[in-house]
Amino acid sequence: MVKKYPAAKHGRADHGWLKSLFHFSFAEYHNSERMDFGVLRVVNDDLVESHTGFEMHPHRDMEIVSYVIDGELTHGDSMGNKNTISRGHIQYMSAGTGVFHSEHNLGLQTSRFLQIWIKPNQKGLNPQYGDYRYEWDLRKNKLLHLVSSEEGGAPVRLNADANFYALELDKGLERDFNVKKDRQAYVVQIEGSSDINGVELNAKDALESVGEPLRIKALETTHVLIIEMKKA
Repeated sequence: MVKKYPAAKHGRADHGWLKSLFHFSFAEYHNSERMDFGVLRVVNDDLVESHTGFEMHPHRDMEIVSYVIDGELTHGDSMGNKNTISRGHIQYMSAGTGVFHSEHNLGLQTSRFLQIWIKPNQKGLNPQYGDYRYEWDLRKNKLLHLVSSEEGGAPVRLNADANFYALELDKGLERDFNVKKDRQAYVVQIEGSSDINGVELNAKDALESVGEPLRIKALETTHVLIIEMKKA
């Protein structure tokens, strides 16, 4: 079973320096029918103006991944980490027992990134931070395994049963993504448009699949993120 969630129905916030689309209930946006999808709790599509950002604030017991689409993102935290990532890169923070962090756009152009929260497989873990700078061509017309569980084979590993894949597909090409019967997947159409199992997705739309393999066809150059996990 697949189900589309068009961008027009996402929650929205406009704070001037920050414009956000909320795929699930978050902050001032509450939708009792959009609380989570398996272990996936948050997908925020954020636009952050140049030389602004999120000041130091706390998190705990959540696996947080940021995937940069445009511009750059500079992370700082109470563990002493400070790093800047740009298009196609990711950063990962396991909040565990508690950590403070900041996220700023210190670049000259507006930054766009996906902020994704995954529920951990246990509480009270030691906080951790990491980032990984994937070459863009690694996702060109093929699936790039960005993130996996601790038992998986991706360079970045979560304390959760979840896998992240990125794909940029040229117009007219098709790729299959296997969603097993006991698994589910959430697809974010980041850029471009695609046809997935007969459903058209445009930029910032999303699609859920529960136990149904996906056939992704690029209607134009298409950039998608797939988050795959155990069926809820």
